[in-house]
Amino acid sequence: MSPSPESIFPEYETDTSQTSKLIKKFKETPFVPIGMAGFAAVVGYGLYKLKHRGDMKMSLHLIHMRVAAQGFAVGALTCGVLYSMFRDYVGKPKE
Repeated sequence: MSPSPESIFPEYETDTSQTSKLIKKFKETPFVPIGMAGFAAVVGYGLYKLKHRGDMKMSLHLIHMRVAAQGFAVGALTCGVLYSMFRDYVGKPKE
């Protein structure tokens, strides 16, 4: 039994690189990677400002950074849901 030249799942074999998968996912849901990047940016900014926080307690600083990072991620996901609802219900004409 030799393997057949035709593939059973050709769509899975064409997009095997991680970059092409990431680009495809970004085109489908653009706000998820934006939310992840914003979350990482807020965490990076928080770590940078950790050294220059003045007389603020560390626990208070960490709570503020956690709330900011969660707010950015939740906001991006909310925008993504609203965008997909708009695309599905308003953007497409009713058939």
